[in-house]
Amino acid sequence: MLPSASRMRRGDEFADAIRRGRRAGRPTLVAHLRTREVDMPPLVGFVVSKAVGGAVVRNRVRRRLRHLMRARLKAIPRGSLLVVRANPPAASARSEHLAAELDVVLDRLLRRRGSESRTLTDGRS
Repeated sequence: MLPSASRMRRGDEFADAIRRGRRAGRPTLVAHLRTREVDMPPLVGFVVSKAVGGAVVRNRVRRRLRHLMRARLKAIPRGSLLVVRANPPAASARSEHLAAELDVVLDRLLRRRGSESRTLTDGRS
C-alpha cells in the first residue's frame, strides 16, 4: 500500500499530469510524469478503466500496481505527479511482468528528465 501522503486524489492533479507531463508506455501500462518545483512527496495515481475488466479485476490490478509502486516511490522526484494507466492486457499479466513493464516505463521517464535537466544546465538545446 502506498503511504497516504503519496496518493493522488484530486482530479485536477490527474489532469495536470496527463496533459502537461511526459508519457511513456508499454503494452500493459502507460505512465505520465509531471515534475514540479514543490517540496512535498511525489503523488501517484492510478487509472484503471472498464476496458480492463469488471470491478473485481480493476481493483485487483489497482492493488497490484499500488504494491509495485511502493517499492519504486523513492525513485520519483519530490513534488512530481505520476499517473499510471493500466491497459486491458494488465488484467491477465503476472505480477513479475507488470513489475518489469513498470520499471521500463519509469526508467524511460526518469532518464528523459535527467537528459532535459542536463541540456538546460549545459546551455545546449
